[in-house]
Amino acid sequence: MKQKLFTNSINRSLMIAVVAMLAMGACKSKKKAAQPAPPAPVEQVQQPAPPPAPVSSAEEVAVGKLENYFNSVANASNAAMANQTIQEALAMFSNQETPVLIVIHEENGIKDYDEPTTIKKYLEYLKDTKKNLNYISDIRMDANGKVSELELRRK
Repeated sequence: MKQKLFTNSINRSLMIAVVAMLAMGACKSKKKAAQPAPPAPVEQVQQPAPPPAPVSSAEEVAVGKLENYFNSVANASNAAMANQTIQEALAMFSNQETPVLIVIHEENGIKDYDEPTTIKKYLEYLKDTKKNLNYISDIRMDANGKVSELELRRK
């Protein structure tokens, strides 16, 4: 009987301790909920410095000019105008035999090219077909600022 009484008192003590812990935990969370949140620190909003004016690289400028030349050759009203535009465009290249690669397919970073051609032949092709179906996807320039290789893709 003494052991049963002892066990009951331990069980009661444990039960009281558990209830007390829960009550204290609830009080703390109520206390935390009742306290207002500390005010957020006021940050001074600084006006960001305006970004510098975009500087076009030589490659970007060359791409813009070449796209215009390609469209001009394809849309020329007569052969004389197309030939004049071709001569102007050729001045941007290191020589008339500068390679022009046309990507016809790319998968997993591996590119398949159409038969390589030269810039002279490509410009003549534009003049003959009167269609500019490609855009410049990569351009390489030599030390003199002339185009040394051109990679095109379908629009």
